[in-house]
Amino acid sequence: MAGFGRCAPRRGPQHERWLTSGVGSVGLTSLLSDAGHEMVTAILPSFVTAALGGSAAALGVIEGISDALTGVTKLVGGPLADEPVRRGRLASGGYLVTALCTAGIGVTTAVWQVGALRGAAWAARGLRSPARDSMLASLAPRRALGRAFGLERAGDNLGAVVGPLLAGLLVGLIGIRPTIWFALIPGLLAAAAITFAAREAAAARRGAMANDSVSASGRPTGPRRGRPRRGAALLTRYRSLRGTGVARALVPVALFEGGNLAATLLILRSSTEMLHAGLTPAAAVAATTALYAAHNAVAAVVSLGAGSLVDRAGPRVALALGAAAYLVGYLGFAAGAASWAPLLLFFVLSGCGIGLAETAESALIARSLPDRLRGTGFGALGLVQAGGDLTATLVGGILFTVVSPAACFIYAAAWMLLSIVAATATRLRPCLTSRSGSWSTEARRWSSPGRCPNRKPADSPCDR
Repeated sequence: MAGFGRCAPRRGPQHERWLTSGVGSVGLTSLLSDAGHEMVTAILPSFVTAALGGSAAALGVIEGISDALTGVTKLVGGPLADEPVRRGRLASGGYLVTALCTAGIGVTTAVWQVGALRGAAWAARGLRSPARDSMLASLAPRRALGRAFGLERAGDNLGAVVGPLLAGLLVGLIGIRPTIWFALIPGLLAAAAITFAAREAAAARRGAMANDSVSASGRPTGPRRGRPRRGAALLTRYRSLRGTGVARALVPVALFEGGNLAATLLILRSSTEMLHAGLTPAAAVAATTALYAAHNAVAAVVSLGAGSLVDRAGPRVALALGAAAYLVGYLGFAAGAASWAPLLLFFVLSGCGIGLAETAESALIARSLPDRLRGTGFGALGLVQAGGDLTATLVGGILFTVVSPAACFIYAAAWMLLSIVAATATRLRPCLTSRSGSWSTEARRWSSPGRCPNRKPADSPCDR
């Protein structure tokens, strides 16, 4: 198998089914949850400004603080998710809080109340994410981690299509506040689905513990070393990633996120171009909304294919292809277009980029770390993503306003080019060193082919 593999011979059934009820439940969870909160996101600007009399600045503050809380709570939630028994409670509780707080916006009478509930919902999103991803990694066989995360990302992106469309339909039928309340239904269904997945993960964990309770010689093996201590300090948990090679593996990810502009800048660029082409403001908004829906739909479809690509060729290949799609799309946005057809192409390329990259980034962590460190790894990934996205959008927005839209997209394209170079120049080579599958920190490194210290002539080859 190409990509992030292992040097020890493969064991277990080669054709084990990967799309289990547990994996499917995680994908369904992302679809339902994203559809619920995207319903509210789509109508939140109108609700804050028209129904509550708030300003665009207030809306920006709400969204900025909420996004920041998501990044911070991912950092906190990562180490908490290292312990498998906590993952179910963190994930189920996080989805439940998100559902309740999101629907609760419909009963608010002041802008500050919207901010408080939105912040709580987004904080819960961040806290639950490492637990959900670690749980998914434990449910899927290693050979199919890419497909499992591709399914989850496809559900998330598909929810971003369904939610706004459903919101547009319901607002016309029942009004804006009842539409926000309606978001509780998919949110609660998402909490139920992740609870089912947590039970499946617990059952799988019990089965694995029963298989590992006796060593090959028939003697008890005892508890595994390195099990996370309750109440371990965050810094201590993140220090445990040293020597795993993850920091270097995240370099191309950080470069990619440094150029990952918020979709609002893509939407602003396309709407401006359409206005210059002579469209009315209403027509430009409608056309841009359709383009963004196409972007999310393409991302959902590409995520599924990206999963198979990750399993065959490795995460770094998928990440490089995603950055390349963004590179071409950003150059197109920089050049501009006077009709919808080239703008559609640029949105489609961006959708391909995000579908490939998000799947690759999640699979990278899942395939690079043992189960006891995956939560912390996903927390570190969340920090890199949040920091990169904030920087990209902040700098890009300034360039868009002060210099020109072209400067904004050329800046982002340069980061994508750097990500391609970093992803294709290095590789991660995690190795397994024992029959029980324990991970060797010393053997996990970025290196050229043939450098695995535990490789034997009879072993299967390392990743190519």
